[in-house]
Amino acid sequence: MVLVTNITQAPFYFLLMGIPGFEAFHVWISIPFFCLYTISIVGNTTILAVIRTEPSLHQPMYLFLCMLALTDLGLTLTTLPTVMQLLWFNIHKIRFEACFAQLFFLHGFSFMESSVLLAMSFDRYVAICRPLHYASILTSEVIGRIGLAIVCRCVLVVLPPLFLLRRLPFCRSHLLSHSYCLHQDMIHLVCADTRVNAWYGFALVLLIIVMDPLLIVLSYVLILKNVLSTATWTERLRALNNCLSHFLAVLVLYVPMVGVSMTHRFAKHASPLVHVIMANIYLLAPPVMNPIIYSAKTRQIRQGISRLLFQRKVH
Repeated sequence: MVLVTNITQAPFYFLLMGIPGFEAFHVWISIPFFCLYTISIVGNTTILAVIRTEPSLHQPMYLFLCMLALTDLGLTLTTLPTVMQLLWFNIHKIRFEACFAQLFFLHGFSFMESSVLLAMSFDRYVAICRPLHYASILTSEVIGRIGLAIVCRCVLVVLPPLFLLRRLPFCRSHLLSHSYCLHQDMIHLVCADTRVNAWYGFALVLLIIVMDPLLIVLSYVLILKNVLSTATWTERLRALNNCLSHFLAVLVLYVPMVGVSMTHRFAKHASPLVHVIMANIYLLAPPVMNPIIYSAKTRQIRQGISRLLFQRKVH
């Protein structure tokens, strides 16, 4: 006899998992996690503060960087409560409603990051291939519309699978395999026909994980074609250097994203530790690495950080 859980009955909990096989060391494992979360919050907040206080950085490229930093902050703050309370206080329970809310924001911010990087690739294309029209094409109004379109796109993409999952009965173990709620994880606990969810997930993969990188690659092909036709090596190197930070941010997002998708689809019988490590890299790498990349590779950001720190010391 299979016990089917009616999600309308309260209370209904999922059980989160920490690092399988290392439960006795959760307090020690919490130290690197706490450091990574701190780096992400401090780094992205600093990027936002520098761009806000520096009038010279109120340009399209840096406004898109603000969007990226806000997205990274959102992604960090979405997983931080459940991860740290599990590692510090051994709290595994999460209510059904809270789990779905976390799922919405986690996937929403993740897809938003992809959309922002796509918008930033368009910004780099216009800056390098249409420099004379850059200011007239990417006005503040256009950037605002792009930001609104990104938010609407991500909300409309994430809500349907939530509603599809919400209507399904959970009759298997309520134990999730991560310290936060992932759609790929929760769908395995369902004991009903999930073909609609599977097909929607496949369409989502094509829309986000395939289409966005293809459009980014297309923009880089056009940029490279334009750069190679320029007169001097100095101009070529300057143009390519302007794209380096964005290119590294793209790799930091999509390499772990593809890895997690492949692991869930083709390595279902792999050690749970593999899934946990891949998922944590996927969620922590972009928020931690993006502020480091842009601070190290963008001179204007470095100078802004120096001025911001100097002003604080003076006061």
